[in-house]
Amino acid sequence: MFRSLMIITGLLFSLNAMAEKIGTLSVQQALMTSQAAEAFRNQLKSEFSGEQKQLMDLEGQAKKLQENIQKGQGTQSKEVQDQQRVQFQKAYGEFQRLAQQLQQKQRQREEVFLQEMRPKLDKVIRGLIDDEGYDLVVSKEATIFAKPELDITAKVVELLNKQ
Repeated sequence: MFRSLMIITGLLFSLNAMAEKIGTLSVQQALMTSQAAEAFRNQLKSEFSGEQKQLMDLEGQAKKLQENIQKGQGTQSKEVQDQQRVQFQKAYGEFQRLAQQLQQKQRQREEVFLQEMRPKLDKVIRGLIDDEGYDLVVSKEATIFAKPELDITAKVVELLNKQ
C-alpha cells in the first residue's frame, strides 16, 4: 500500500514537472451544482411529492400510535396494548417499506440523470482542456493539496450550464 502510494506520488511529481498547465476538478461537485441538477432535483421533488406526503402521514400515524402505547401502559388491558402494538408495527412496517421503495425509485432516477449528463460533462471537460491548453487535470478529491486557483470546477459548471 505504502509503496503504491509512493509510486503514484512520484509519478504525479514527474508529471507535474513536465506539465505546464494543471487543473483540479471535482466531477461530482460540477454535476451536482449545475443548473441541470437543480432542475432535476425540483423535478424529483414534484414527481415524488405524493409519495413523500404519504410517507410523512405514515410517520405521523406511527408516532401517534407509539405515543398512545406509552400513555396507556399500566392503565389499559393487555389485549388493548397488544392490539395497539400490532397497529404500530403494521404502520411502522408500511412506513419502512414505502421509504425504501421511494429511495430506490429516486436512486434509479438519479442514475439515469447521471448517465444522461456524463457525455455532456465529458464534452465540456474535453473542450475546456483543449481550449485552455491543460496538460494535466486531476481529481480534486484525490489531491492532498492544490492551490485554489488550480480548481476548474466552477469553469466546468459554467460551461455545463451553457449546454
